[in-house]
Amino acid sequence: MQIETAGPTEFETGGVLTIDLTAIVKNWKAMAQRVVPADCAAVVKADAYGCGLDKVTAALAKAGCATFFVAHITEARQVRAVAPDAIIYVLNGIPPGTAPTFAEINARPVIGSLAEFVEWDAFRTATSWRGGAALHFDTGMNRLGFSLEEAPLFTARVKMPDHGISLVMSHLACADTPSHPLNAKQIAAFRDLRFMFRGTPTSLANSSGVFLGPATHCDLVRPGAALFGVNPTPATTNLMQPVVNLKARIVQVRDVPRGQTVGYGATWTATRAARIAVVSVGYGDGYPRAASEAKANLKPGARPSKSDAVALIAGRRCPMVGRISMDLMAFDVTGLPEDLARRGAEATLIGDGITVDEVARWSGTIGYEVLTGLGRRYRRVWRR
Repeated sequence: MQIETAGPTEFETGGVLTIDLTAIVKNWKAMAQRVVPADCAAVVKADAYGCGLDKVTAALAKAGCATFFVAHITEARQVRAVAPDAIIYVLNGIPPGTAPTFAEINARPVIGSLAEFVEWDAFRTATSWRGGAALHFDTGMNRLGFSLEEAPLFTARVKMPDHGISLVMSHLACADTPSHPLNAKQIAAFRDLRFMFRGTPTSLANSSGVFLGPATHCDLVRPGAALFGVNPTPATTNLMQPVVNLKARIVQVRDVPRGQTVGYGATWTATRAARIAVVSVGYGDGYPRAASEAKANLKPGARPSKSDAVALIAGRRCPMVGRISMDLMAFDVTGLPEDLARRGAEATLIGDGITVDEVARWSGTIGYEVLTGLGRRYRRVWRR
């Protein structure tokens, strides 16, 4: 097994974050096989969802991934450094005055406004650069993209030689809820766009969109979070392999008498004499503080109920107690032998059966936010 590491040494920080590059590659291959004959790209924005953009990109490129999507030009630079032959799309378009940078690194902007298109087209004309671009149309997300009414402005363009438009795309808003009526509306609208731009490659499906069926696959799919183990079909079993494992060190085990409280706000009270393991990770490390609070519609002024969050200590799921601090959190280890729950032992916060989606559910958020929030204080380990 090949291992790469970065960051502080294990005992100079509070936790170790391990990323399984083999699992990422397997997830990409599973998605690619599902959408044949369409091609499968990889979305690696936000440091590859917190998993390390350079390491992830290199592994996927070696596995055969030829197209990558990022959010910003700086991310495109990083991808180009490790994947010199890849096609790179920048989702957030062209910031004013940056067309020369796209040419420098051979990246393709995803254009969603006339101002962007004019700047890109003028630069191509002035410099004879022949780089491509994607046209992004809004089919219902109401975030970025041309309106559908603007599509006829470009239909003559794609009939010209060297028109430069390499992709026509849109983005699904509710793909993780297959029964949502907006899915059908967006698929129908994009079908009309495909007809208008026939002959130009098209892309609609994100991670969850891949599982809506062939109507969304078009010529290219763009999975992101699913590559990193987040469940793209939340209502059913997760078909993706887990990717990240987060372990924290127990820094102290203390006895808490019955009736005493733990943590800020005194939100948890020991109902019997308890043993509490304090571990060296907190919200300053990206573990969501909200995981230590109640999730159910509290009335104003009501005290939080018991958190659902747990850590795996000595093979047992131990409940979180009290609020998460910036650098610490606490777990009830009353039922564990003292030689197993001890100073220096490990507590697994993600992995070994505790999924990113579980942590997200405890925190009232989504797996995307959990992954991208994992901080830079950890010792990071990449396994192949």
